[in-house]
Amino acid sequence: MPRRVFSQVLVMQLAIITGVTALVTGLFLAPLSAEFDDRATQRALAIARSTAVQPGLPEQLRSPGGPSADGPVQERAERVRRTTGASYVVIMDTRGIRWSHPEVRRIGRYVSTDPARALAGHEVRHIDVGTLGRSARGKVPVRDDEGRIVGAVSVGIAYDSVRERLLGAVPELLAYAGGALGVGVLAALLVSRRLQRQTHDLAFSDISALLAEREAMLHGIREGVVALDGAGRIRLVNDEAQRLLDLAPRDAGRALEEALGPGRTADVLTGRVTGRDLLTVRSGRVLVANRMPTDDGGAVVTLRDRTELEQLGRELDSSRVLVDALRAQDHEHANRLHVLLGLLELELYDEAAAYLSEVVGVHRATAEQITGQVRDPQLAALLVGKATVAAERDVALRVRSGTLLPDRLVDAREMVTVVGNLVDNALDAAAGTARAEVGVELLPIGGTGVRLRVTDSGPGIPPERREQVFAEGWSTKPPPAHGRRGLGLALVKRLAERHGGTVRVGEAPGGGAELTVVLPDALAPDPAVADPTVADRAGAAAGGADGAA
Repeated sequence: MPRRVFSQVLVMQLAIITGVTALVTGLFLAPLSAEFDDRATQRALAIARSTAVQPGLPEQLRSPGGPSADGPVQERAERVRRTTGASYVVIMDTRGIRWSHPEVRRIGRYVSTDPARALAGHEVRHIDVGTLGRSARGKVPVRDDEGRIVGAVSVGIAYDSVRERLLGAVPELLAYAGGALGVGVLAALLVSRRLQRQTHDLAFSDISALLAEREAMLHGIREGVVALDGAGRIRLVNDEAQRLLDLAPRDAGRALEEALGPGRTADVLTGRVTGRDLLTVRSGRVLVANRMPTDDGGAVVTLRDRTELEQLGRELDSSRVLVDALRAQDHEHANRLHVLLGLLELELYDEAAAYLSEVVGVHRATAEQITGQVRDPQLAALLVGKATVAAERDVALRVRSGTLLPDRLVDAREMVTVVGNLVDNALDAAAGTARAEVGVELLPIGGTGVRLRVTDSGPGIPPERREQVFAEGWSTKPPPAHGRRGLGLALVKRLAERHGGTVRVGEAPGGGAELTVVLPDALAPDPAVADPTVADRAGAAAGGADGAA
Protein backbone atom coordinates (compact mmCIF):
# COMPACT_ATOMS: atom_id res chain seq x y z
CA MET A 1 0.00 0.00 0.00
CA PRO A 2 1.48 3.43 -0.87
CA ARG A 3 2.73 5.51 2.02
CA ARG A 4 0.26 8.28 2.80
CA VAL A 5 1.06 11.97 2.42
CA PHE A 6 0.91 12.35 6.23
CA SER A 7 3.77 9.91 6.91
CA GLN A 8 5.84 10.99 3.90
CA VAL A 9 5.72 14.66 4.86
CA LEU A 10 6.52 13.86 8.50
CA VAL A 11 9.60 11.81 7.56
CA MET A 12 10.79 14.46 5.12
CA GLN A 13 10.38 17.25 7.67
CA LEU A 14 12.30 15.31 10.32
CA ALA A 15 15.11 14.61 7.86
CA ILE A 16 15.23 18.28 6.88
CA ILE A 17 15.30 19.45 10.52
CA THR A 18 18.14 17.04 11.40
CA GLY A 19 20.16 17.89 8.31
CA VAL A 20 19.75 21.65 8.72
CA THR A 21 20.73 21.44 12.41
CA ALA A 22 23.91 19.51 11.60
CA LEU A 23 24.83 21.83 8.74
CA VAL A 24 24.26 25.00 10.74
CA THR A 25 26.27 23.61 13.67
CA GLY A 26 29.22 22.79 11.42
CA LEU A 27 29.12 26.13 9.64
CA PHE A 28 28.91 27.94 12.98
CA LEU A 29 31.69 26.07 14.81
CA ALA A 30 34.31 26.25 12.03
CA PRO A 31 34.79 30.06 12.06
CA LEU A 32 34.06 30.21 15.80
CA SER A 33 37.02 27.94 16.64
CA ALA A 34 39.42 30.05 14.54
CA GLU A 35 38.11 33.24 16.13
CA PHE A 36 38.59 31.89 19.66
CA ASP A 37 42.17 30.73 18.84
CA ASP A 38 43.01 34.17 17.47
CA ARG A 39 41.67 35.97 20.53
CA ALA A 40 43.56 33.67 22.94
CA THR A 41 46.91 34.13 21.18
CA GLN A 42 46.39 37.91 21.00
CA ARG A 43 45.80 37.98 24.76
CA ALA A 44 48.94 35.88 25.43
CA LEU A 45 50.99 38.18 23.19
CA ALA A 46 49.69 41.29 24.97
CA ILE A 47 50.72 39.89 28.38
CA ALA A 48 54.16 39.01 27.01
CA ARG A 49 54.61 42.54 25.61
CA SER A 50 53.66 44.22 28.89
CA THR A 51 56.07 41.93 30.78
CA ALA A 52 58.98 42.49 28.35
CA VAL A 53 58.89 46.28 28.71
CA GLN A 54 58.89 46.33 32.52
CA PRO A 55 61.75 48.51 33.87
CA GLY A 56 64.83 46.75 35.19
CA LEU A 57 64.15 43.41 33.53
CA PRO A 58 67.10 43.58 31.05
CA GLU A 59 69.52 44.36 33.92
CA GLN A 60 68.14 41.50 36.00
CA LEU A 61 68.72 39.06 33.10
CA ARG A 62 72.37 40.21 33.02
CA SER A 63 73.02 39.76 36.73
CA PRO A 64 76.01 37.46 37.41
CA GLY A 65 74.03 35.30 39.86
CA GLY A 66 72.11 33.56 37.06
CA PRO A 67 68.58 32.10 37.29
CA SER A 68 67.22 31.38 40.75
CA ALA A 69 63.91 30.09 42.17
CA ASP A 70 63.74 33.02 44.56
CA GLY A 71 65.34 35.62 42.29
CA PRO A 72 63.71 38.91 41.21
CA VAL A 73 62.94 37.60 37.69
CA GLN A 74 60.96 34.65 39.08
CA GLU A 75 59.17 36.95 41.50
CA ARG A 76 58.32 39.41 38.72
CA ALA A 77 57.04 36.62 36.41
CA GLU A 78 54.89 35.01 39.10
CA ARG A 79 53.32 38.34 39.97
CA VAL A 80 52.33 38.87 36.34
CA ARG A 81 51.00 35.30 36.07
CA ARG A 82 48.82 35.63 39.14
CA THR A 83 47.56 39.04 38.07
CA THR A 84 46.64 38.05 34.49
CA GLY A 85 45.52 34.47 35.15
CA ALA A 86 48.02 33.07 32.66
CA SER A 87 49.12 29.45 32.88
CA TYR A 88 52.76 30.42 32.87
CA VAL A 89 55.07 33.38 32.33
CA VAL A 90 58.54 32.17 31.29
CA ILE A 91 61.40 34.65 31.00
CA MET A 92 64.56 33.33 29.31
CA ASP A 93 67.98 34.67 28.44
CA THR A 94 69.59 34.67 25.00
CA ARG A 95 70.66 31.05 25.46
CA GLY A 96 67.06 29.84 25.97
CA ILE A 97 67.59 29.13 29.67
CA ARG A 98 64.54 29.69 31.86
CA TRP A 99 64.81 32.35 34.58
CA SER A 100 61.20 31.83 35.63
CA HIS A 101 58.61 29.07 35.56
CA PRO A 102 55.52 28.10 37.65
CA GLU A 103 57.34 24.85 38.45
CA VAL A 104 60.52 26.02 40.14
CA ARG A 105 62.37 22.78 39.36
CA ARG A 106 62.31 23.78 35.68
CA ILE A 107 64.17 27.05 36.34
CA GLY A 108 67.67 26.96 34.86
CA ARG A 109 66.73 24.45 32.18
CA TYR A 110 66.35 24.97 28.44
CA VAL A 111 62.87 25.85 27.27
CA SER A 112 60.70 23.09 25.76
CA THR A 113 59.89 24.95 22.51
CA ASP A 114 62.26 26.62 20.04
CA PRO A 115 62.87 30.26 21.08
CA ALA A 116 64.90 31.17 17.96
CA ARG A 117 62.31 33.48 16.33
CA ALA A 118 61.66 35.44 19.51
CA LEU A 119 65.41 35.76 20.22
CA ALA A 120 65.86 36.90 16.61
CA GLY A 121 63.58 39.88 17.32
CA HIS A 122 60.18 38.56 16.09
CA GLU A 123 56.92 38.37 17.93
CA VAL A 124 55.38 34.90 17.85
CA ARG A 125 51.83 33.70 18.68
CA HIS A 126 50.34 30.26 18.13
CA ILE A 127 48.51 27.35 19.71
CA ASP A 128 50.91 24.75 21.03
CA VAL A 129 51.24 21.85 23.46
CA GLY A 130 54.03 22.23 25.94
CA THR A 131 54.97 20.93 29.41
CA LEU A 132 51.81 22.49 30.88
CA GLY A 133 49.49 21.10 28.22
CA ARG A 134 47.62 22.83 25.38
CA SER A 135 47.94 26.59 25.49
CA ALA A 136 47.77 29.77 23.50
CA ARG A 137 51.26 31.17 23.39
CA GLY A 138 52.79 34.57 22.82
CA LYS A 139 56.54 35.28 22.65
CA VAL A 140 58.27 38.66 22.41
CA PRO A 141 61.94 39.64 22.67
CA VAL A 142 63.30 41.59 25.67
CA ARG A 143 65.50 44.55 24.70
CA ASP A 144 67.77 46.81 26.75
CA ASP A 145 67.88 50.57 26.49
CA GLU A 146 70.13 50.38 23.42
CA GLY A 147 67.77 47.98 21.63
CA ARG A 148 69.91 44.89 22.02
CA ILE A 149 68.07 41.59 22.64
CA VAL A 150 68.88 40.24 26.08
CA GLY A 151 66.22 37.54 26.30
CA ALA A 152 62.56 36.76 25.60
CA VAL A 153 59.22 36.41 27.38
CA SER A 154 56.94 33.47 26.67
CA VAL A 155 53.38 33.60 28.03
CA GLY A 156 50.98 30.67 27.86
CA ILE A 157 47.26 30.64 28.58
CA ALA A 158 45.64 27.29 29.20
CA TYR A 159 43.17 26.89 26.37
CA ASP A 160 40.82 24.07 25.43
CA SER A 161 39.71 23.85 21.81
CA VAL A 162 36.14 24.56 20.78
CA ARG A 163 35.80 20.91 19.91
CA GLU A 164 36.90 19.87 23.40
CA ARG A 165 34.56 22.40 24.95
CA LEU A 166 31.75 21.15 22.70
CA LEU A 167 32.42 17.55 23.74
CA GLY A 168 32.39 18.61 27.33
CA ALA A 169 29.04 20.29 26.87
CA VAL A 170 27.50 17.35 25.02
CA PRO A 171 24.95 16.51 27.75
CA GLU A 172 23.72 20.08 27.89
CA LEU A 173 23.68 20.35 24.09
CA LEU A 174 21.75 17.12 23.84
CA ALA A 175 19.14 18.52 26.19
CA TYR A 176 18.74 21.65 24.09
CA ALA A 177 18.82 19.68 20.84
CA GLY A 178 16.24 17.27 22.20
CA GLY A 179 13.97 20.16 23.12
CA ALA A 180 14.40 21.77 19.70
CA LEU A 181 13.85 18.44 17.98
CA GLY A 182 10.72 17.88 20.04
CA VAL A 183 9.33 21.27 19.03
CA GLY A 184 10.20 20.52 15.40
CA VAL A 185 8.52 17.11 15.59
CA LEU A 186 5.40 18.70 17.09
CA ALA A 187 5.30 21.36 14.36
CA ALA A 188 5.86 18.70 11.70
CA LEU A 189 3.09 16.60 13.22
CA LEU A 190 0.65 19.52 13.16
CA VAL A 191 1.53 20.37 9.55
CA SER A 192 1.23 16.74 8.53
CA ARG A 193 -2.14 16.42 10.25
CA ARG A 194 -3.38 19.48 8.37
CA LEU A 195 -2.14 17.99 5.12
CA GLN A 196 -3.82 14.73 6.04
CA ARG A 197 -7.18 16.49 6.38
CA GLN A 198 -6.74 18.53 3.21
CA THR A 199 -5.60 15.55 1.11
CA HIS A 200 -8.16 13.15 2.66
CA ASP A 201 -5.32 10.82 3.68
CA LEU A 202 -4.39 10.05 0.08
CA ALA A 203 -0.97 9.00 -1.14
CA PHE A 204 0.98 11.12 -3.60
CA SER A 205 0.35 8.48 -6.26
CA ASP A 206 -3.39 8.72 -5.57
CA ILE A 207 -3.30 12.51 -5.91
CA SER A 208 -1.35 12.23 -9.16
CA ALA A 209 -3.87 9.71 -10.49
CA LEU A 210 -6.76 11.99 -9.52
CA LEU A 211 -5.15 14.92 -11.33
CA ALA A 212 -4.65 12.80 -14.44
CA GLU A 213 -8.27 11.63 -14.28
CA ARG A 214 -9.45 15.21 -13.82
CA GLU A 215 -7.54 16.37 -16.88
CA ALA A 216 -8.93 13.49 -18.94
CA MET A 217 -12.48 14.19 -17.72
CA LEU A 218 -12.31 17.96 -18.29
CA HIS A 219 -11.00 17.61 -21.81
CA GLY A 220 -13.30 14.70 -22.65
CA ILE A 221 -16.70 16.09 -21.65
CA ARG A 222 -18.84 17.90 -24.20
CA GLU A 223 -19.44 20.91 -21.97
CA GLY A 224 -17.10 23.86 -21.86
CA VAL A 225 -15.40 24.42 -18.50
CA VAL A 226 -13.52 27.61 -17.54
CA ALA A 227 -11.89 27.99 -14.11
CA LEU A 228 -11.03 31.51 -12.90
CA ASP A 229 -8.88 32.58 -9.95
CA GLY A 230 -9.68 35.35 -7.48
CA ALA A 231 -8.16 38.02 -9.75
CA GLY A 232 -10.30 37.02 -12.74
CA ARG A 233 -7.48 35.27 -14.61
CA ILE A 234 -8.09 32.08 -16.56
CA ARG A 235 -6.79 29.19 -14.47
CA LEU A 236 -8.04 26.32 -16.65
CA VAL A 237 -9.95 26.01 -19.92
CA ASN A 238 -10.84 22.68 -21.51
CA ASP A 239 -10.99 21.83 -25.22
CA GLU A 240 -14.73 22.44 -25.58
CA ALA A 241 -14.50 25.87 -23.91
CA GLN A 242 -11.63 26.78 -26.23
CA ARG A 243 -13.86 25.92 -29.20
CA LEU A 244 -16.95 27.73 -27.91
CA LEU A 245 -15.10 30.89 -26.83
CA ASP A 246 -12.43 30.93 -29.57
CA LEU A 247 -9.65 30.70 -26.98
CA ALA A 248 -6.20 29.13 -27.24
CA PRO A 249 -4.18 27.16 -24.64
CA ARG A 250 -1.83 30.12 -24.34
CA ASP A 251 -4.73 32.21 -22.96
CA ALA A 252 -4.43 30.34 -19.63
CA GLY A 253 -3.09 32.83 -17.09
CA ARG A 254 -4.50 35.88 -18.91
CA ALA A 255 -7.28 38.06 -17.57
CA LEU A 256 -10.64 36.87 -18.86
CA GLU A 257 -11.68 40.28 -20.23
CA GLU A 258 -8.34 40.59 -22.00
CA ALA A 259 -8.81 37.20 -23.68
CA LEU A 260 -12.50 37.64 -24.59
CA GLY A 261 -12.77 41.38 -25.04
CA PRO A 262 -15.61 43.51 -23.61
CA GLY A 263 -19.18 42.33 -24.00
CA ARG A 264 -21.93 40.29 -22.41
CA THR A 265 -19.94 37.05 -22.56
CA ALA A 266 -17.18 38.53 -20.39
CA ASP A 267 -19.79 40.06 -18.06
CA VAL A 268 -21.51 36.68 -17.59
CA LEU A 269 -18.28 34.74 -17.00
CA THR A 270 -16.87 37.30 -14.52
CA GLY A 271 -20.12 37.40 -12.54
CA ARG A 272 -21.19 40.97 -13.30
CA VAL A 273 -24.39 39.46 -14.70
CA THR A 274 -25.85 36.98 -12.24
CA GLY A 275 -28.41 34.22 -12.57
CA ARG A 276 -28.81 30.64 -13.74
CA ASP A 277 -28.72 29.40 -17.33
CA LEU A 278 -27.64 32.80 -18.65
CA LEU A 279 -27.73 33.12 -22.44
CA THR A 280 -24.97 34.81 -24.39
CA VAL A 281 -23.83 34.88 -28.01
CA ARG A 282 -20.18 34.31 -28.92
CA SER A 283 -18.92 34.05 -32.52
CA GLY A 284 -22.37 33.19 -33.83
CA ARG A 285 -22.99 30.54 -31.16
CA VAL A 286 -25.75 30.75 -28.57
CA LEU A 287 -24.28 29.64 -25.23
CA VAL A 288 -25.86 28.81 -21.87
CA ALA A 289 -23.56 29.71 -18.96
CA ASN A 290 -23.68 28.79 -15.28
CA ARG A 291 -21.19 30.20 -12.78
CA MET A 292 -20.25 28.58 -9.45
CA PRO A 293 -18.01 30.62 -7.07
CA THR A 294 -15.14 28.85 -5.26
CA ASP A 295 -13.75 29.34 -1.75
CA ASP A 296 -10.64 31.20 -2.97
CA GLY A 297 -12.67 33.97 -4.62
CA GLY A 298 -12.54 32.45 -8.09
CA ALA A 299 -15.23 30.58 -9.98
CA VAL A 300 -15.91 27.65 -12.30
CA VAL A 301 -18.09 28.40 -15.34
CA THR A 302 -19.78 25.71 -17.44
CA LEU A 303 -20.88 26.44 -21.01
CA ARG A 304 -23.33 24.56 -23.22
CA ASP A 305 -23.77 25.13 -26.93
CA ARG A 306 -27.43 25.91 -27.54
CA THR A 307 -27.10 27.18 -31.10
CA GLU A 308 -28.83 24.25 -32.78
CA LEU A 309 -31.50 24.12 -30.08
CA GLU A 310 -32.14 27.85 -30.46
CA GLN A 311 -32.39 27.51 -34.23
CA LEU A 312 -34.75 24.57 -33.79
CA GLY A 313 -36.86 26.61 -31.38
CA ARG A 314 -37.07 29.44 -33.87
CA GLU A 315 -38.00 27.01 -36.60
CA LEU A 316 -40.74 25.64 -34.34
CA ASP A 317 -41.95 29.18 -33.69
CA SER A 318 -42.00 29.81 -37.43
CA SER A 319 -43.79 26.52 -38.00
CA ARG A 320 -46.36 27.42 -35.38
CA VAL A 321 -46.92 30.80 -37.03
CA LEU A 322 -47.12 29.10 -40.41
CA VAL A 323 -49.64 26.56 -39.07
CA ASP A 324 -51.76 29.38 -37.73
CA ALA A 325 -51.49 31.14 -41.08
CA LEU A 326 -52.44 27.94 -42.93
CA ARG A 327 -55.37 27.45 -40.59
CA ALA A 328 -56.53 30.99 -41.34
CA GLN A 329 -55.93 30.42 -45.04
CA ASP A 330 -57.99 27.25 -44.81
CA HIS A 331 -60.91 29.30 -43.58
CA GLU A 332 -60.25 31.93 -46.22
CA HIS A 333 -60.02 29.34 -48.98
CA ALA A 334 -63.22 27.74 -47.70
CA ASN A 335 -64.92 31.11 -47.93
CA ARG A 336 -63.55 31.61 -51.45
CA LEU A 337 -64.71 28.17 -52.49
CA HIS A 338 -68.15 28.92 -51.12
CA VAL A 339 -68.20 32.14 -53.17
CA LEU A 340 -67.05 30.23 -56.27
CA LEU A 341 -69.63 27.48 -55.65
CA GLY A 342 -72.41 30.08 -55.28
CA LEU A 343 -71.41 31.79 -58.52
CA LEU A 344 -71.43 28.47 -60.34
CA GLU A 345 -74.82 27.49 -58.90
CA LEU A 346 -76.16 30.84 -60.04
CA GLU A 347 -74.70 30.05 -63.47
CA LEU A 348 -72.61 33.22 -63.36
CA TYR A 349 -69.74 31.52 -65.15
CA ASP A 350 -67.97 34.63 -66.38
CA GLU A 351 -67.99 36.17 -62.89
CA ALA A 352 -66.71 32.88 -61.42
CA ALA A 353 -63.82 32.74 -63.90
CA ALA A 354 -62.90 36.35 -63.21
CA TYR A 355 -63.02 35.79 -59.45
CA LEU A 356 -60.83 32.70 -59.67
CA SER A 357 -58.29 34.46 -61.90
CA GLU A 358 -58.07 37.34 -59.47
CA VAL A 359 -57.51 35.11 -56.43
CA VAL A 360 -54.88 32.91 -58.10
CA GLY A 361 -53.18 35.81 -59.80
CA VAL A 362 -52.40 37.70 -56.62
CA HIS A 363 -50.48 34.78 -55.07
CA ARG A 364 -48.79 33.86 -58.32
CA ALA A 365 -47.71 37.44 -58.89
CA THR A 366 -46.15 37.65 -55.44
CA ALA A 367 -44.19 34.41 -55.89
CA GLU A 368 -43.04 35.31 -59.39
CA GLN A 369 -41.95 38.76 -58.27
CA ILE A 370 -39.85 37.39 -55.40
CA THR A 371 -38.23 34.57 -57.40
CA GLY A 372 -37.48 37.00 -60.22
CA GLN A 373 -35.57 39.33 -57.90
CA VAL A 374 -34.03 36.81 -55.46
CA ARG A 375 -32.38 33.98 -57.40
CA ASP A 376 -31.28 31.86 -54.41
CA PRO A 377 -34.03 29.24 -53.90
CA GLN A 378 -33.78 29.01 -50.08
CA LEU A 379 -33.93 32.76 -49.60
CA ALA A 380 -36.73 33.15 -52.15
CA ALA A 381 -38.76 30.42 -50.44
CA LEU A 382 -38.25 32.16 -47.08
CA LEU A 383 -39.53 35.47 -48.43
CA VAL A 384 -42.54 33.82 -50.11
CA GLY A 385 -43.47 32.16 -46.83
CA LYS A 386 -42.94 35.38 -44.88
CA ALA A 387 -45.19 37.21 -47.39
CA THR A 388 -47.99 34.73 -46.72
CA VAL A 389 -47.57 35.09 -42.94
CA ALA A 390 -47.47 38.88 -43.29
CA ALA A 391 -50.70 38.88 -45.31
CA GLU A 392 -52.45 36.94 -42.57
CA ARG A 393 -51.29 39.55 -40.06
CA ASP A 394 -52.54 42.37 -42.31
CA VAL A 395 -48.99 43.49 -43.06
CA ALA A 396 -47.79 44.13 -46.59
CA LEU A 397 -44.37 42.54 -47.20
CA ARG A 398 -42.79 44.21 -50.20
CA VAL A 399 -39.55 43.29 -51.91
CA ARG A 400 -38.20 46.62 -53.16
CA SER A 401 -38.00 47.12 -56.88
CA GLY A 402 -34.23 47.58 -56.81
CA THR A 403 -33.65 44.13 -55.32
CA LEU A 404 -31.62 41.77 -57.51
CA LEU A 405 -29.66 39.04 -55.71
CA PRO A 406 -27.81 36.46 -57.86
CA ASP A 407 -27.64 32.76 -57.00
CA ARG A 408 -24.06 32.89 -55.69
CA LEU A 409 -24.50 32.94 -51.89
CA VAL A 410 -21.50 31.49 -50.02
CA ASP A 411 -23.60 30.39 -47.05
CA ALA A 412 -27.32 30.47 -47.82
CA ARG A 413 -28.20 29.11 -44.37
CA GLU A 414 -26.63 32.02 -42.53
CA MET A 415 -28.21 34.51 -44.95
CA VAL A 416 -31.60 32.89 -44.27
CA THR A 417 -30.96 33.32 -40.51
CA VAL A 418 -30.11 37.02 -40.93
CA VAL A 419 -33.06 37.83 -43.25
CA GLY A 420 -35.53 35.72 -41.23
CA ASN A 421 -34.65 37.39 -37.91
CA LEU A 422 -34.84 40.91 -39.36
CA VAL A 423 -38.17 40.25 -41.15
CA ASP A 424 -39.69 38.65 -38.05
CA ASN A 425 -38.76 41.66 -35.92
CA ALA A 426 -40.09 44.02 -38.58
CA LEU A 427 -43.40 42.12 -38.80
CA ASP A 428 -43.80 42.26 -35.00
CA ALA A 429 -43.13 46.01 -35.05
CA ALA A 430 -45.44 46.79 -37.98
CA ALA A 431 -48.36 44.55 -37.01
CA GLY A 432 -51.36 46.52 -35.77
CA THR A 433 -50.21 49.88 -37.18
CA ALA A 434 -52.02 51.88 -39.80
CA ARG A 435 -50.93 50.93 -43.35
CA ALA A 436 -48.68 48.23 -41.89
CA GLU A 437 -45.78 47.52 -44.23
CA VAL A 438 -42.40 45.81 -44.22
CA GLY A 439 -39.85 46.45 -46.96
CA VAL A 440 -36.93 44.18 -47.91
CA GLU A 441 -34.09 45.19 -50.22
CA LEU A 442 -31.16 42.95 -51.22
CA LEU A 443 -28.40 44.36 -53.41
CA PRO A 444 -24.97 43.02 -54.45
CA ILE A 445 -22.10 45.42 -53.77
CA GLY A 446 -18.45 45.27 -54.76
CA GLY A 447 -18.71 41.99 -56.67
CA THR A 448 -18.88 39.71 -53.59
CA GLY A 449 -20.74 41.80 -51.00
CA VAL A 450 -24.45 42.04 -50.16
CA ARG A 451 -26.34 44.91 -48.56
CA LEU A 452 -29.60 43.99 -46.84
CA ARG A 453 -32.02 46.71 -45.78
CA VAL A 454 -35.26 45.94 -43.88
CA THR A 455 -37.73 48.71 -43.01
CA ASP A 456 -41.03 48.68 -41.15
CA SER A 457 -43.89 51.07 -40.44
CA GLY A 458 -43.73 50.51 -36.69
CA PRO A 459 -42.98 53.06 -33.96
CA GLY A 460 -39.24 52.98 -34.65
CA ILE A 461 -36.32 52.80 -32.22
CA PRO A 462 -35.20 55.90 -30.26
CA PRO A 463 -31.58 56.92 -30.98
CA GLU A 464 -30.51 56.33 -27.36
CA ARG A 465 -31.64 52.69 -27.53
CA ARG A 466 -30.35 51.73 -30.98
CA GLU A 467 -27.22 50.02 -29.67
CA GLN A 468 -29.09 48.34 -26.85
CA VAL A 469 -31.24 46.31 -29.27
CA PHE A 470 -28.19 44.14 -30.08
CA ALA A 471 -27.62 43.11 -26.43
CA GLU A 472 -28.43 39.50 -25.60
CA GLY A 473 -31.64 39.17 -23.62
CA TRP A 474 -33.02 42.64 -24.50
CA SER A 475 -36.49 42.58 -26.02
CA THR A 476 -39.81 44.41 -25.82
CA LYS A 477 -41.78 41.22 -26.57
CA PRO A 478 -42.89 38.39 -24.25
CA PRO A 479 -40.75 35.22 -24.35
CA PRO A 480 -41.70 32.43 -26.77
CA ALA A 481 -42.67 28.95 -25.67
CA HIS A 482 -39.23 27.41 -26.14
CA GLY A 483 -37.16 29.87 -24.15
CA ARG A 484 -36.17 33.54 -24.09
CA ARG A 485 -36.23 36.45 -26.45
CA GLY A 486 -33.53 38.97 -27.14
CA LEU A 487 -31.24 36.71 -29.21
CA GLY A 488 -32.33 37.41 -32.80
CA LEU A 489 -30.63 40.76 -33.38
CA ALA A 490 -27.65 39.75 -31.22
CA LEU A 491 -27.17 36.67 -33.40
CA VAL A 492 -27.48 38.81 -36.56
CA LYS A 493 -24.78 41.16 -35.30
CA ARG A 494 -22.43 38.30 -34.37
CA LEU A 495 -22.89 36.65 -37.79
CA ALA A 496 -22.25 39.94 -39.56
CA GLU A 497 -19.13 40.70 -37.51
CA ARG A 498 -17.80 37.18 -38.00
CA HIS A 499 -17.88 37.80 -41.78
CA GLY A 500 -16.30 41.24 -41.42
CA GLY A 501 -19.62 43.04 -41.91
CA THR A 502 -21.63 45.64 -40.01
CA VAL A 503 -25.15 46.18 -38.70
CA ARG A 504 -26.67 49.65 -38.37
CA VAL A 505 -29.99 50.85 -36.97
CA GLY A 506 -31.64 53.97 -38.37
CA GLU A 507 -34.98 55.56 -39.16
CA ALA A 508 -36.99 54.54 -42.22
CA PRO A 509 -37.92 57.32 -44.71
CA GLY A 510 -41.62 57.04 -43.89
CA GLY A 511 -41.10 56.50 -40.15
CA GLY A 512 -40.37 53.29 -38.31
CA ALA A 513 -37.09 51.41 -38.02
CA GLU A 514 -34.53 50.65 -40.70
CA LEU A 515 -31.87 47.98 -40.18
CA THR A 516 -29.00 47.75 -42.65
CA VAL A 517 -26.64 44.78 -42.78
CA VAL A 518 -23.51 44.83 -44.96
CA LEU A 519 -21.76 41.50 -45.63
CA PRO A 520 -18.63 42.08 -47.75
CA ASP A 521 -18.00 38.40 -48.65
CA ALA A 522 -21.49 36.91 -48.84
CA LEU A 523 -21.30 36.13 -52.60
CA ALA A 524 -18.95 33.85 -54.45
CA PRO A 525 -16.99 35.62 -57.21
CA ASP A 526 -18.68 35.70 -60.63
CA PRO A 527 -16.75 33.16 -62.77
CA ALA A 528 -17.23 35.29 -65.87
CA VAL A 529 -15.55 38.23 -64.14
CA ALA A 530 -13.02 36.38 -62.00
CA ASP A 531 -11.51 34.37 -64.90
CA PRO A 532 -9.96 36.76 -67.45
CA THR A 533 -9.51 33.94 -69.96
CA VAL A 534 -13.29 33.84 -70.44
CA ALA A 535 -13.31 37.43 -71.66
CA ASP A 536 -10.18 36.80 -73.77
CA ARG A 537 -11.78 33.79 -75.48
CA ALA A 538 -14.95 35.76 -76.06
CA GLY A 539 -12.99 38.63 -77.65
CA ALA A 540 -10.97 36.23 -79.79
CA ALA A 541 -14.12 34.53 -81.00
CA ALA A 542 -15.66 37.87 -81.92
CA GLY A 543 -12.51 38.88 -83.76
CA GLY A 544 -12.50 35.61 -85.69
CA ALA A 545 -16.11 36.07 -86.72
CA ASP A 546 -15.38 39.58 -88.00
CA GLY A 547 -12.45 38.32 -90.01
CA ALA A 548 -14.53 35.56 -91.53
CA ALA A 549 -17.16 38.07 -92.54
